[in-house]
Amino acid sequence: MSLLRVDASIQGPMSASSALADVVVDEFVAARPEVPVVRRHLGREPLPADVWAGAVGGGFTPEENRSPAQREAIVVAGQVAAELQQASMAVLALPLYNFGISQHAKTWIDVALAGAPQGTRLLEGTPTVLVTTRGGAYGPGTPREGWDHNTDFLRRILVDIWGADLTVVEREFTLVGVNPALDEFTEMASMMRKAAEEAAATAGATLAARAA
Repeated sequence: MSLLRVDASIQGPMSASSALADVVVDEFVAARPEVPVVRRHLGREPLPADVWAGAVGGGFTPEENRSPAQREAIVVAGQVAAELQQASMAVLALPLYNFGISQHAKTWIDVALAGAPQGTRLLEGTPTVLVTTRGGAYGPGTPREGWDHNTDFLRRILVDIWGADLTVVEREFTLVGVNPALDEFTEMASMMRKAAEEAAATAGATLAARAA
């Protein structure tokens, strides 16, 4: 049994998504300290951009004709896919960047898809917590309503393509306190943060209970 944690933030210790994922994982580890946590940080150690092309191209090339780069890409893609398939549960901290999915997370998804036979459901039935954060507000009635092209995309991949048993923990207005133009929303942002942290703690406890 193992828990796979994947982060995609480029914000380092300032990351709101990683901080929420910490709450999930800390709650889980407190209850199930014997379960190993496998970590992949796409923001600190991004997958090379050419791995996907190499793995896909290598897959259509007879083995004896593959280039060294294609052979290496196929190995990396297989490792990424295997991490997902072998996970008993997963915590994925994948924030919204520029109205969409992080480039590092998108590369990871593409590489994972290339690393297993087409149609493989890499997280079939796996309890999975998606932690996603947004700097502004994107809910109904806001100026940015409909601009979040990250969350629904991730649901499609994680649930419809990979078969995950998904729980989503979300936090908005993470730039309040950073961008002075958002100062008027300080109280609302504080409430959103508290609600997200409570949801993260509940998600971690639920993962632990399911691992028992």
